[in-house]
Amino acid sequence: MTDTRTMPPRRRMLLLVPAALTAVGLTAATAAADTSTTHPSAGTASGAGRRRTARKPRALLDAWLRLWNGAYAQAPGIIAPDFRVHAALLDGGDGSAIRGAEGLVSWIGQTRAAFPDLRFAIQVPPLVDGRYMSVRWTATGTYAGGFPGAEAATGTEVDFTGTDTLRVRDGRFVEYWVNSDTSRLLAQLKVR
Repeated sequence: MTDTRTMPPRRRMLLLVPAALTAVGLTAATAAADTSTTHPSAGTASGAGRRRTARKPRALLDAWLRLWNGAYAQAPGIIAPDFRVHAALLDGGDGSAIRGAEGLVSWIGQTRAAFPDLRFAIQVPPLVDGRYMSVRWTATGTYAGGFPGAEAATGTEVDFTGTDTLRVRDGRFVEYWVNSDTSRLLAQLKVR
């Protein structure tokens, strides 16, 4: 190990700044990953407890991704009964009619009806800030027909992207804002 006391001040600063940034980054990431509503002293002080808390947001987002990929049975475990959607829907709605796990699963099912093999994948690692999470995703699938106004042939491959922002309370999602590139999807489906 190098004795930094004998180094010139500028060289010492170059070594200390990255270490300080790393410490701040780890502290911020750990604090942001805690989506619980309990007081910090109420939680466990062990390293294992902190690691378990830090993984929780990623586990929730992984479950969210599986839900959109068709694993509907897990919805009640990650979606709060008062869950609500904020979205500009293709039918002109704002998403407020989509409520709870059952409403979300129905909406996902309608989306997947035209693209039975639709697969969502995380494109950019998630951002977590306290009780909010945001993730950039990509979707790919094959058109099976039935999309209103679409003139694309059945079997047309589609891909589009979007960003989900979610609010968590007590380990479940309670609010969802979605922005997706529907214009790209509509162009591939030749909707006029």
